[in-house]
Amino acid sequence: MHRWVRAIEVRLFLDANILFSAVYRDGSPALLLFELASAGRSCLVTSRFAWDEAHRNISLKCPGRSPTLDTLRRQLEYAPEPGASSIADAAKQGLPDKDAPILAAAAGAQVDLLVTGDRAHFGHLYRKSIGDLRVLTLRDAVASLLGDQ
Repeated sequence: MHRWVRAIEVRLFLDANILFSAVYRDGSPALLLFELASAGRSCLVTSRFAWDEAHRNISLKCPGRSPTLDTLRRQLEYAPEPGASSIADAAKQGLPDKDAPILAAAAGAQVDLLVTGDRAHFGHLYRKSIGDLRVLTLRDAVASLLGDQ
């Protein structure tokens, strides 16, 4: 008799700084998220807003890495763009105007985790739940996917 185990797919929303980090240098820990997604451990989601920021920053700081970022794009789903009221609700979490659209898009995409390295703006939300999503650092997100947390 075979025992079938259904893997639970965790949905992760990646902030622009995680996308940037994944391609900035070879062997980046952020690439592990893409490897785990390829193995069926998660689904990776971002927004056009986050993608555009990551792409703009890679193009400015290390343009030779743009093709690598474009390759990773195939593994991403895109969240619906949040409306003004969703962004205003997200801003109530103590986020600046430039970061509220990230939280709003993550909430709208019905993800489990928002992964960001932005300690300055999201640090007060780390390991906290906002609705059904938790805000985590890259390290905590990887640990969560690997069952270490």
